[in-house]
Amino acid sequence: MIVSHTISDLRGVFAACALAIAMVFAGSAVAETANNDVWNGLRKDVFGTRELLDGTGKMTLTAPIRAEDAAVVPLSVQMPADFANSVTKLTLIIDKNPSPVVGTFTYGPAAGKGERVLSTRVRMDQYSDVRAIAETADGKLYMITRFVKASGGCSAPASKDAEEAAKSLGKMLIKTAIGKTADGLAQEAQVAIKHPNTTGMQMDQLTGLYAPARYIDKIEVKTGDKVVFTVEGGISFSEDPSIRFTYDGNPSDPMAVTAQDSDGTQFAGRSTPSAS
Repeated sequence: MIVSHTISDLRGVFAACALAIAMVFAGSAVAETANNDVWNGLRKDVFGTRELLDGTGKMTLTAPIRAEDAAVVPLSVQMPADFANSVTKLTLIIDKNPSPVVGTFTYGPAAGKGERVLSTRVRMDQYSDVRAIAETADGKLYMITRFVKASGGCSAPASKDAEEAAKSLGKMLIKTAIGKTADGLAQEAQVAIKHPNTTGMQMDQLTGLYAPARYIDKIEVKTGDKVVFTVEGGISFSEDPSIRFTYDGNPSDPMAVTAQDSDGTQFAGRSTPSAS
Protein backbone atom coordinates (compact mmCIF):
# COMPACT_ATOMS: atom_id res chain seq x y z
CA MET A 1 0.00 0.00 0.00
CA ILE A 2 2.82 2.32 0.87
CA VAL A 3 4.47 1.53 -2.46
CA SER A 4 1.18 2.20 -4.28
CA HIS A 5 0.85 5.65 -2.70
CA THR A 6 4.49 6.43 -3.52
CA ILE A 7 4.04 5.57 -7.17
CA SER A 8 0.85 7.62 -7.29
CA ASP A 9 2.63 10.58 -5.75
CA LEU A 10 5.46 10.30 -8.26
CA ARG A 11 2.98 10.25 -11.11
CA GLY A 12 1.50 13.46 -9.75
CA VAL A 13 4.91 15.07 -9.55
CA PHE A 14 5.76 14.00 -13.11
CA ALA A 15 2.42 15.32 -14.35
CA ALA A 16 3.01 18.68 -12.62
CA CYS A 17 6.50 18.91 -14.10
CA ALA A 18 5.23 18.05 -17.55
CA LEU A 19 2.54 20.73 -17.24
CA ALA A 20 5.09 23.32 -16.09
CA ILE A 21 7.40 22.48 -18.99
CA ALA A 22 4.50 22.66 -21.43
CA MET A 23 3.53 26.07 -20.03
CA VAL A 24 7.10 27.32 -20.43
CA PHE A 25 7.22 26.19 -24.04
CA ALA A 26 3.77 27.64 -24.67
CA GLY A 27 4.86 30.94 -23.16
CA SER A 28 8.00 30.93 -25.27
CA ALA A 29 5.96 30.24 -28.38
CA VAL A 30 3.59 33.12 -27.59
CA ALA A 31 6.54 35.46 -26.95
CA GLU A 32 8.21 34.35 -30.17
CA THR A 33 5.00 34.95 -32.11
CA ALA A 34 4.68 38.42 -30.57
CA ASN A 35 8.30 39.20 -31.44
CA ASN A 36 7.74 38.07 -35.02
CA ASP A 37 4.61 40.21 -35.27
CA VAL A 38 6.55 43.27 -34.08
CA TRP A 39 9.33 42.66 -36.59
CA ASN A 40 7.02 41.84 -39.50
CA GLY A 41 5.18 45.13 -39.06
CA LEU A 42 8.39 47.07 -38.60
CA ARG A 43 10.05 45.40 -41.56
CA LYS A 44 7.16 46.38 -43.82
CA ASP A 45 7.30 50.00 -42.59
CA VAL A 46 11.06 50.36 -43.16
CA PHE A 47 11.78 48.13 -46.14
CA GLY A 48 8.41 47.44 -47.72
CA THR A 49 8.37 44.14 -49.59
CA ARG A 50 12.12 44.04 -50.27
CA GLU A 51 13.84 40.72 -49.59
CA LEU A 52 16.18 40.54 -46.62
CA LEU A 53 19.04 38.11 -47.14
CA ASP A 54 21.04 36.38 -44.40
CA GLY A 55 24.09 38.51 -43.60
CA THR A 56 25.87 35.81 -41.61
CA GLY A 57 29.45 35.54 -42.82
CA LYS A 58 29.27 38.91 -44.56
CA MET A 59 29.27 41.06 -41.44
CA THR A 60 29.39 40.75 -37.66
CA LEU A 61 27.19 42.51 -35.10
CA THR A 62 28.71 42.67 -31.62
CA ALA A 63 26.44 43.46 -28.66
CA PRO A 64 26.28 42.38 -25.01
CA ILE A 65 23.95 39.51 -24.12
CA ARG A 66 22.93 41.48 -21.04
CA ALA A 67 23.77 45.18 -20.98
CA GLU A 68 25.20 46.77 -17.84
CA ASP A 69 23.39 50.05 -18.56
CA ALA A 70 20.31 50.09 -20.82
CA ALA A 71 20.88 53.79 -21.57
CA VAL A 72 24.38 53.16 -22.94
CA VAL A 73 24.45 49.84 -24.80
CA PRO A 74 27.51 49.37 -27.04
CA LEU A 75 26.97 48.06 -30.57
CA SER A 76 29.59 47.40 -33.22
CA VAL A 77 29.28 46.27 -36.85
CA GLN A 78 32.27 44.87 -38.71
CA MET A 79 32.40 44.12 -42.44
CA PRO A 80 35.35 42.54 -44.27
CA ALA A 81 36.69 44.47 -47.25
CA ASP A 82 35.30 42.17 -49.92
CA PHE A 83 31.75 42.86 -48.71
CA ALA A 84 32.20 46.40 -47.36
CA ASN A 85 33.33 47.71 -50.74
CA SER A 86 29.82 47.21 -52.09
CA VAL A 87 27.89 48.54 -49.05
CA THR A 88 26.22 51.91 -49.55
CA LYS A 89 24.02 52.05 -46.44
CA LEU A 90 23.88 50.55 -42.96
CA THR A 91 20.71 50.69 -40.83
CA LEU A 92 20.60 49.83 -37.13
CA ILE A 93 17.24 48.77 -35.67
CA ILE A 94 16.02 47.90 -32.16
CA ASP A 95 12.67 46.17 -32.65
CA LYS A 96 10.98 47.13 -29.38
CA ASN A 97 12.20 50.70 -28.96
CA PRO A 98 9.58 53.45 -29.26
CA SER A 99 11.59 54.71 -32.25
CA PRO A 100 13.03 51.43 -33.59
CA VAL A 101 15.35 52.83 -36.27
CA VAL A 102 18.48 53.92 -34.42
CA GLY A 103 20.00 55.45 -37.53
CA THR A 104 20.71 54.96 -41.20
CA PHE A 105 24.31 55.54 -42.26
CA THR A 106 24.84 56.42 -45.92
CA TYR A 107 28.46 55.92 -46.94
CA GLY A 108 30.41 58.35 -49.13
CA PRO A 109 33.62 58.01 -51.17
CA ALA A 110 35.84 58.35 -48.09
CA ALA A 111 34.31 55.32 -46.37
CA GLY A 112 37.30 53.35 -47.60
CA LYS A 113 38.06 50.20 -49.53
CA GLY A 114 39.29 48.10 -46.63
CA GLU A 115 37.62 46.47 -43.66
CA ARG A 116 34.76 48.64 -42.39
CA VAL A 117 33.91 49.03 -38.71
CA LEU A 118 31.26 51.20 -37.05
CA SER A 119 30.63 51.35 -33.31
CA THR A 120 28.16 53.42 -31.31
CA ARG A 121 26.05 53.45 -28.13
CA VAL A 122 22.27 53.11 -27.96
CA ARG A 123 19.33 53.16 -25.58
CA MET A 124 17.10 50.11 -25.16
CA ASP A 125 13.56 50.30 -23.81
CA GLN A 126 13.10 46.55 -23.25
CA TYR A 127 14.57 43.16 -24.11
CA SER A 128 14.72 43.12 -27.88
CA ASP A 129 16.28 41.89 -31.07
CA VAL A 130 18.88 44.31 -32.42
CA ARG A 131 19.47 44.28 -36.17
CA ALA A 132 22.07 45.55 -38.62
CA ILE A 133 20.93 45.74 -42.24
CA ALA A 134 23.46 46.52 -44.97
CA GLU A 135 22.38 47.67 -48.43
CA THR A 136 24.74 47.00 -51.33
CA ALA A 137 25.17 48.92 -54.58
CA ASP A 138 23.01 46.40 -56.44
CA GLY A 139 20.08 47.11 -54.10
CA LYS A 140 20.28 43.89 -52.06
CA LEU A 141 19.72 43.90 -48.29
CA TYR A 142 21.66 41.71 -45.84
CA MET A 143 20.67 41.39 -42.17
CA ILE A 144 22.15 40.02 -38.98
CA THR A 145 20.42 39.95 -35.59
CA ARG A 146 21.38 39.75 -31.92
CA PHE A 147 19.10 39.51 -28.88
CA VAL A 148 20.04 41.90 -26.07
CA LYS A 149 18.67 41.89 -22.53
CA ALA A 150 18.30 45.52 -21.46
CA SER A 151 15.34 47.62 -20.35
CA GLY A 152 14.48 51.12 -19.16
CA GLY A 153 17.10 52.94 -21.21
CA CYS A 154 14.68 55.22 -23.05
CA SER A 155 13.20 56.56 -19.80
CA ALA A 156 16.43 56.64 -17.78
CA PRO A 157 17.13 60.15 -16.41
CA ALA A 158 19.82 62.27 -18.03
CA SER A 159 23.23 62.23 -16.36
CA LYS A 160 23.29 66.05 -16.21
CA ASP A 161 20.62 68.62 -15.42
CA ALA A 162 19.23 70.75 -18.24
CA GLU A 163 21.21 73.89 -17.36
CA GLU A 164 24.51 72.03 -17.20
CA ALA A 165 23.79 70.20 -20.46
CA ALA A 166 22.92 73.47 -22.21
CA LYS A 167 26.38 74.91 -21.46
CA SER A 168 28.13 72.28 -23.57
CA LEU A 169 25.37 71.64 -26.11
CA GLY A 170 26.83 70.76 -29.52
CA LYS A 171 30.48 70.69 -28.48
CA MET A 172 32.37 68.01 -30.38
CA LEU A 173 35.27 65.70 -29.76
CA ILE A 174 36.80 64.62 -33.08
CA LYS A 175 39.73 62.22 -33.14
CA THR A 176 41.36 61.10 -36.39
CA ALA A 177 43.98 58.46 -37.18
CA ILE A 178 43.50 56.81 -33.79
CA GLY A 179 44.25 53.39 -35.24
CA LYS A 180 44.14 51.21 -38.31
CA THR A 181 42.13 48.17 -39.29
CA ALA A 182 43.78 44.76 -39.23
CA ASP A 183 44.25 44.84 -43.00
CA GLY A 184 45.93 48.25 -42.75
CA LEU A 185 43.71 49.73 -45.47
CA ALA A 186 41.61 52.07 -43.33
CA GLN A 187 42.17 54.65 -40.60
CA GLU A 188 39.97 54.81 -37.50
CA ALA A 189 38.33 57.94 -36.12
CA GLN A 190 35.81 58.95 -33.46
CA VAL A 191 33.18 61.67 -33.29
CA ALA A 192 31.34 62.49 -30.05
CA ILE A 193 28.75 65.26 -29.73
CA LYS A 194 27.62 66.78 -26.43
CA HIS A 195 23.83 66.55 -26.52
CA PRO A 196 21.27 65.18 -24.02
CA ASN A 197 19.42 63.41 -26.83
CA THR A 198 16.24 63.45 -24.75
CA THR A 199 13.57 60.93 -25.70
CA GLY A 200 10.40 62.59 -24.36
CA MET A 201 10.07 59.69 -21.89
CA GLN A 202 12.41 60.99 -19.17
CA MET A 203 10.77 62.42 -16.06
CA ASP A 204 12.32 65.22 -14.02
CA GLN A 205 12.38 63.79 -10.49
CA LEU A 206 11.90 67.24 -8.95
CA THR A 207 9.06 68.61 -11.09
CA GLY A 208 7.42 65.37 -12.19
CA LEU A 209 7.37 66.74 -15.75
CA TYR A 210 8.75 65.03 -18.83
CA ALA A 211 11.61 66.67 -20.72
CA PRO A 212 10.54 67.26 -24.33
CA ALA A 213 12.22 65.12 -26.96
CA ARG A 214 15.26 66.78 -28.48
CA TYR A 215 17.83 64.68 -30.26
CA ILE A 216 20.52 64.72 -32.93
CA ASP A 217 18.82 63.67 -36.17
CA LYS A 218 21.43 64.47 -38.83
CA ILE A 219 25.22 64.15 -38.95
CA GLU A 220 27.69 64.54 -41.81
CA VAL A 221 31.34 63.55 -41.52
CA LYS A 222 33.92 64.63 -44.11
CA THR A 223 37.67 64.19 -44.40
CA GLY A 224 39.29 66.74 -46.68
CA ASP A 225 36.47 67.45 -49.12
CA LYS A 226 35.14 63.88 -49.25
CA VAL A 227 32.17 62.49 -47.34
CA VAL A 228 32.82 59.55 -45.03
CA PHE A 229 29.14 59.10 -44.16
CA THR A 230 25.94 60.91 -43.34
CA VAL A 231 23.50 59.60 -40.74
CA GLU A 232 19.84 60.18 -40.01
CA GLY A 233 19.14 59.24 -36.41
CA GLY A 234 16.63 59.53 -33.60
CA ILE A 235 16.05 59.05 -29.87
CA SER A 236 17.66 55.59 -29.77
CA PHE A 237 21.19 56.98 -29.86
CA SER A 238 22.46 57.43 -26.32
CA GLU A 239 23.07 60.73 -24.55
CA ASP A 240 26.14 62.48 -26.00
CA PRO A 241 26.12 60.41 -29.21
CA SER A 242 29.46 58.84 -30.03
CA ILE A 243 30.49 57.02 -33.21
CA ARG A 244 33.79 55.28 -33.87
CA PHE A 245 34.38 54.35 -37.51
CA THR A 246 36.85 53.55 -40.24
CA TYR A 247 37.62 55.86 -43.15
CA ASP A 248 39.96 56.35 -46.07
CA GLY A 249 41.88 59.60 -45.84
CA ASN A 250 45.17 61.34 -45.27
CA PRO A 251 45.83 61.51 -41.50
CA SER A 252 47.05 65.09 -41.97
CA ASP A 253 43.69 66.20 -43.39
CA PRO A 254 41.25 67.78 -40.94
CA MET A 255 37.92 66.08 -40.36
CA ALA A 256 34.83 68.29 -40.51
CA VAL A 257 31.57 67.33 -38.80
CA THR A 258 28.21 69.05 -39.08
CA ALA A 259 25.10 68.04 -37.13
CA GLN A 260 21.53 69.15 -36.58
CA ASP A 261 19.06 68.30 -33.84
CA SER A 262 15.29 67.91 -33.96
CA ASP A 263 14.83 71.55 -32.89
CA GLY A 264 16.70 72.63 -36.03
CA THR A 265 19.79 73.79 -34.13
CA GLN A 266 22.97 73.23 -36.13
CA PHE A 267 26.41 72.38 -34.81
CA ALA A 268 29.83 72.13 -36.43
CA GLY A 269 33.27 70.92 -35.44
CA ARG A 270 36.65 70.41 -37.02
CA SER A 271 39.58 68.27 -35.95
CA THR A 272 43.12 69.50 -35.57
CA PRO A 273 45.28 68.02 -38.37
CA SER A 274 47.39 65.08 -37.20
CA ALA A 275 51.13 65.58 -37.12
CA SER A 276 51.70 62.02 -38.36
